[in-house]
Formats: sequence, C-alpha cells, structure tokens
Amino acid sequence: MEMPFVNIKIARDGATREQKAALIQGMTDVLVKVLNKSPNGTFVVIDEVDLENWGVGGLPLDEFRRRAAAKGS
Repeated sequence: MEMPFVNIKIARDGATREQKAALIQGMTDVLVKVLNKSPNGTFVVIDEVDLENWGVGGLPLDEFRRRAAAKGS
C-alpha cells in the first residue's frame, strides 16, 4: 500500500495547535480528493524552523520581516 507523506515547514513563531491541526486535516483532504488516497495511510509532518535558521532574500527570516514591515509603513 502506498502511503503519502507530506512535510510542511513553517517558521516557529506562534502557529497554534488548532492551526496545525487544520493544516494536517487540509493536506489529508487534498490527498483524498485529488489522488484518492486513504486518510488512514496519509502522514503529515509539520517541522517548525527557528527564525534565525530560515532565510529569505539573503537575510534571516526575522530580519527580512522587519525590513518588509518597515517598507510597508
């Protein structure tokens, strides 16, 4: 039996247990609907990455967000 595996990486900055549960349910629903996979054989893993370990645009994520917020102000 083929068992789908989904790995979601998010910044560790406050996703709630409820939000994570919604991600898990949503990814499972997509695999059931699109690929006709069994929800009982679908694995979803959420990895939370510290902001200083995530880079965007050549900057650590927290710095990137600070600069983007300053430009938006």
